[in-house]
Amino acid sequence: MARIAGVDLPRNKQARIALTYIYGIGNPRAARILSTASVDPFKKVQDLGEDEVNRIRQVIEQEGDVEGDARKDVSMHIKRLIDIQSYRGSRHRRNLPVRGQRSHTNARTRKGPRKGTIAGKKKATKT
Repeated sequence: MARIAGVDLPRNKQARIALTYIYGIGNPRAARILSTASVDPFKKVQDLGEDEVNRIRQVIEQEGDVEGDARKDVSMHIKRLIDIQSYRGSRHRRNLPVRGQRSHTNARTRKGPRKGTIAGKKKATKT
């Protein structure tokens, strides 16, 4: 099993797909890495030789910004938005959609389950 940047790549996937399991590598970047390392993108991970895996590993180390570094950068950017009290930062702090989506209805994934009516609240009576 190939282990690159602290991630075990799935053995039965093509190299171009398997590289996307690493945080910070998408389809275009995976294709660029494989072409730089001169590895066939359609070759399965289990069929890759040790020298090919090492070439891929070297290219990723040269480019940088994967896994821990990328996660740290993203969290630092979000923390900066919260610290400067921008609108986006306030949305992050309150766990609401950040990119302008409607939240009056919908947005249940971000907002969490609905809060039902309050059980102990009495209705006002007419007198």
